[in-house]
Amino acid sequence: MMRRSGLVNPEQEEESRIDITPMLDVVFILLIFFIVTATFIKEAGIEVARPDATTTLEKSKASILIAISPNDEIWINRKKVDPRQVRPNIERLKAENPQGTIVVQADKDSTNKILTQILEAAKAAGVKEVAISANPT
Repeated sequence: MMRRSGLVNPEQEEESRIDITPMLDVVFILLIFFIVTATFIKEAGIEVARPDATTTLEKSKASILIAISPNDEIWINRKKVDPRQVRPNIERLKAENPQGTIVVQADKDSTNKILTQILEAAKAAGVKEVAISANPT
């Protein structure tokens, strides 16, 4: 039997198509899954040279990061903050995440005065868990 090249059997044409709709649905669902479950790295806003300590413990769920630069500037969420605005910022971030804890990343060349102000602001804002970041030795 000879076939004419211009004529195609409708049954053969139907079989030769690949339906990719289910595959696109699966890919879309996987994309949504990875976006929802991805953990985002929080940064205070500056690079800090942390002091060394022998008794360090890793804090897994730190939601509020506060950094103190060597020249005593305070950074919260990549923004430079006035020392008088630390408590309102902590209260706002604590309202967003009531289970959150604070980690203060104080540079080893910063002064204790700024660190004490941050610790007092955290206590006044009702935060019970405050940790100071250090490098393990």
